[in-house]
Amino acid sequence: MDYKSSELLRFTTAGSVDDGKSTLIGRLLYDSKSIYQDQLEAVEASSLRRGESEINLALLTDGLKSEREQGITIDVAYRYFSTPKRKFIIADTPGHIQYTRNMVTGASTANVALVLVDARNGVVEQTKRHAIIASLLQIPHVVVCINKMDLVDYSEEVYENIKEEFESFASKLNVKDVHFIPMSALNGDNVVDRSENMSWFGGSTLMYYLENVHIGSDHNIIDCRLPVQYVIRPNTDDYHDYRGYAGRIAGGSFKKGDEVMVLPSGFTSKISKIDTYDGELNEAYPPMSVTLLLDDDIDISRGDMIVRVNNKPEVTQDIDVMVCWFNDKPLQLNGKYAIMHTTQDARCVIRDVRYKMNINTLHRDLEDKEIKMNDIARISIRTTKPLFVDSYRKNRITGSVVFVDEGTNETVGAGMIV
Repeated sequence: MDYKSSELLRFTTAGSVDDGKSTLIGRLLYDSKSIYQDQLEAVEASSLRRGESEINLALLTDGLKSEREQGITIDVAYRYFSTPKRKFIIADTPGHIQYTRNMVTGASTANVALVLVDARNGVVEQTKRHAIIASLLQIPHVVVCINKMDLVDYSEEVYENIKEEFESFASKLNVKDVHFIPMSALNGDNVVDRSENMSWFGGSTLMYYLENVHIGSDHNIIDCRLPVQYVIRPNTDDYHDYRGYAGRIAGGSFKKGDEVMVLPSGFTSKISKIDTYDGELNEAYPPMSVTLLLDDDIDISRGDMIVRVNNKPEVTQDIDVMVCWFNDKPLQLNGKYAIMHTTQDARCVIRDVRYKMNINTLHRDLEDKEIKMNDIARISIRTTKPLFVDSYRKNRITGSVVFVDEGTNETVGAGMIV
């Protein structure tokens, strides 16, 4: 079986309001035949009621639009679909500046970010903001979808100008793989099917790109990390001595016979067996969920981490974090928060706000230290117990933390370890 056939690709959409995000997703679902008949009929009926002659594809994701208009919730809409080649999860994130936090939520696990640009307007402030967030969140692949090409007569010159402008801006960011596709989501040009109106474009369609982009190396396969979620002790007659350490691999590849170390104790042992839901494996890698059995009886519990002897994360209580603040109540300097990191729960105190980041220019504001909702800032924290951390750039799982208000239990911030 081809590994890619069962591979899951997560992608997120970003763009200004009315750049055609909903229409693009609708077009992807419609042209890839990923819509149920009753959904289609409901959308057709709804389009007719609105007096539209064509089916309005934007309505496929617009369960949320009505919510947005009424201000009930402004959230990330997740859509799932699959083709014979791959499975996909789309996180459709809102475009407004005041929902930066929602974009951070939707994009934090994405392999690919689709940044929509209206061909008539070119690269606008919002485009830059989304590109900055994509680079901050280390999304490995960015596709700039230059949409509404039908409204600029499918002009190659317009496309080239926008491409050049985005490239010169992106060169300042840490975005490794940028891809450009001219399209009309409304008419379906270059979304799933090749465009007859843009024969000058030699690249692939969006669907072809999404099905074939190589995401295997998006995971860190060098640094072995298994945060232990659960210790399995069946205590039955059949499995009398069974003691397995279950968790989702956050990095590296674990093989039978490998020597490993357990943090925080520092004890070492060898892997005697790798169990999964589907049976035993000789080797496991991210993002698999596995149970490791070790040669020695070591006291291991939830929150511990299994790593390689000569490749350990940093074990520290003093951590620098880029935080995106989610809450109406501003971040409190010297305030105490609960913190979640991999499978560990701890508490922390905010020691210092180093600077606030201007999301539009990337400038660091060293004067204004008040961190309000949707602000992104660099802060220093001290935790109540040592955490096993890597920088977010090295590993998106061991490098991320979540801040929780202990009084209300609300998630108040998400952080990337620097």
